[in-house]
Formats: sequence, C-alpha cells, structure tokens
Amino acid sequence: MRLIETFKNIWTIQELRQRLLITLLLVFIYRLGCYVVLPGISPSDIDALANFTNKSGLMQLLDMFSGGAFSQASIFALGIMPYITASIVIQLCGMILPSFQKMQREGESGRQKMNQYTRYLTVLILFLQAPAYLVNLQVQVNGAANGSTLQLGFWTVAYLTVILAAGSMFIMWLGERITDRGIGNGISFIILVGIIARLPGALYYEFISRLPGASGSQGGLVMFIVEVVLLFAVTVGAVLLVQGTRKVPVQYAKRIVGNRQYGGARQYIPLKVNAAGVMPIIFAQAIMFIPMTLAGFRGGDSGFLHAFTDINSFWYNFVFFVLIVAFTYFYTAITVRPTQMAEDMKRNNGFIPGVKPGKKTAEYLDAIMSRITLPGSIFLGIVAILPAFARFFGISQNFAQFFGGTSLLIMVGVVLDTLQQIESHLMMHHYDGLMKEGKIKGRTTGQAY
Repeated sequence: MRLIETFKNIWTIQELRQRLLITLLLVFIYRLGCYVVLPGISPSDIDALANFTNKSGLMQLLDMFSGGAFSQASIFALGIMPYITASIVIQLCGMILPSFQKMQREGESGRQKMNQYTRYLTVLILFLQAPAYLVNLQVQVNGAANGSTLQLGFWTVAYLTVILAAGSMFIMWLGERITDRGIGNGISFIILVGIIARLPGALYYEFISRLPGASGSQGGLVMFIVEVVLLFAVTVGAVLLVQGTRKVPVQYAKRIVGNRQYGGARQYIPLKVNAAGVMPIIFAQAIMFIPMTLAGFRGGDSGFLHAFTDINSFWYNFVFFVLIVAFTYFYTAITVRPTQMAEDMKRNNGFIPGVKPGKKTAEYLDAIMSRITLPGSIFLGIVAILPAFARFFGISQNFAQFFGGTSLLIMVGVVLDTLQQIESHLMMHHYDGLMKEGKIKGRTTGQAY
C-alpha cells in the first residue's frame, strides 16, 4: 500500500510527472531507432551478424550496451560508447594539458567549451569506428554458411559511415534532453535501457537451458535457482559498494551574534568508498573496445588481438581489472578535492577534532580517501570480472553478463541515482520517498553514467 501511495504522490506532482513522461517518450524513440536497419542490409545479412555476435563475448557485450542495435545492423549500432571514449580523452587532457586545466577553472563557460570539444572528438571517433563496423559486417556476412554475400564499395561505406555517425550523435542528443528535461543522467539512462532490454531474453534462455532434456543441461532447475540467489547476493554487494560511506566528524565553532548563538554543531562529511561511481567501469570498457575496433580493420582477430577480444580470457580480465583500479583512483582524484574541502571548512569556522585546519586537514582527508579507495577499487574490479567466473562454472554467456560485471554495476548505480532524483522531488513537496526511511542513504546527486 505504501508503494502505491508513493506512485500516486509522484503522479500528483506536475513537474515530476512531466519529466517522467518526457523520459519515457525519449526512451521509446531510442528503442524504436534500434530496429531501423541500415539501407542495403538484407535479413540474411542481419542473421549472419547476429550469429557472429552470439559467438563472440566482446561482441555480445557491445551489443548489450547498444540495446541490441549492434546485431541488428541498426542506424544506432555504434551506440553511445564513442561519446564515452571522447569524454575519457577530454578528461585526461584536463589532467595534463594547461589549456584544458584553465577551461576547467572557468566555471560554466569552460564546461561548455569542453563539452563542445568532446562532441568534435566524438565525431572523429565515429568516423574511425563506423568503417571498422562495416568491414566486420562484410567479413561476417561473406564468411557465413548461408551463401549470402555483401559487397560494400567505397561510396557505400562513406554514406553508411555518415548514417552511423548521425545515429550515435542523435543518441547523444537524446541523452542530453533526458538530462535537461527528464529524470536522471541521460547518457547513463540510455546505457541502462540498452542493458535492461537484454535482461528478459537472457533470463529466459538460461531458464530453458536448465530444463531437463535441454542440450548441455547441468544441475536442472535447482542450479537455475542457485544462480538467481547468487545474482541477488552480488546485487546486494554492489548496492553496498555504491552506498558505502566513511563519516568524518566536523565541529563548527560557536559564534555569538547579538543575543543569539550560531554554530557549535557537530556534523559529518560522508566520504564515499566508491566516489567514482560506475565511471571507472565505463572508462575501462571503452578502452577495452579498442582491440575490437582494430580487429575489425584487420578483418579478423588473431594473436594479440584475439587475447583481448575474448572477454573470458585471462589477459582480458586481468587488464580490465587493472584499468578499473587505475580509473577509480583517477576519477576520484578529479572529483574529490581534499584541498578545496579543507578551505571550505576553514572559511566556515569548521575543523576536524584533533586535526589542524588548512593543510593538515587536506592531508588528513586525502589519507582517508586513499585508504577507502583502495578496497573500494579492488571490490569494484572483482565484481566487474565476475562474469568470467560465472562462465567458467557453466552459466550461459548471455546471462553471465548480468552476473555481476559491467551491466550489474551500471544498473545499480544508475537506478539509485535516478531514485535519488525522484526522492528529491518528493521531499521538496513534503512527501515520503520511495524507501521506508524516506531517503536513499549515502547517495549524492551527480554524474553516474
């Protein structure tokens, strides 16, 4: 009954209702575009690409991020990942190039300039990835056993590249509109929709594969129930990781103004165990897509490229794990700034008990962040590579991708961030939130991806 009452409250708030309806409309447009096939591609060509995608773990992962558009040879086949890759490059430039550092300090105008550079770089990446996708499509169709052939000339590749690039830029525009006029972070929500779209089918096929008499069936329905229970346990662990915080006590000095006393309260700074959210996963995944792009240009994968296009291989998961740990420290460093926090506390007559204000406070906060980021990044990396272990124990590739890994972490992070925004609207209108306590503990509004 409480949940029904909450939904009634959501519908009562006009602004929140409009935002939800706009979000649903834009998501519907995105899902519709995932089934608009590129011109000149026949159903037999799509079947050949789908068969190859089902056999390749990395292609399945890319197909999941694009909501199935990759295997459908859709105009949205490249998805949102080129934009994520461009964002990584621009943020790296902000760490090492003085001109980009200057733009970061310019506030809103600097942010707009960096967003514009990100769009330009996205277009450049698209014009590199689109031909690789088309070459891979041609190789898979011509190598299929159904006798179908696909010949893509120079001008055909050129105009199909323009279509693929325009499709990805349109997805980026949809994401920005969701952010501005809908609920949640638009880019994150687009990725979430693509992942959720694949979940029902993966769950169904895993259930069918466990039925008695099915080909390769092991353990029966009991094994399927065990898998679901373990998936629930991993989900709980991911939620704890995302919401885990370390509370640092802060004491504010008392001030007497006239006949009133101000300050003197004891508060806490919630330092998140995983301050970077799901961004390290997105960053690392975008980097791991590079070997697949190179393999597409070569028309196949062998040797070094083969080791990094098999998501179940040791070297893929090892490098993936290391990248996640590294990107966790990187993104935490650019989002959590102890020096700025120490200056703000000093300006407001606040101090941490037993620690001198100023430089000592900044060093203390930095030391705490370093200690809690290490276990957080390791646990994040372990959860990200869990699908490889699930596949090792006989779980199907489609379902294993949801058994921890990138998809689960993105779903947990984006769903919690979206719920936090909905709850903020409810609390502003004096309604209880979606959770029993009226709030989602440990969540802060911010970019989730």
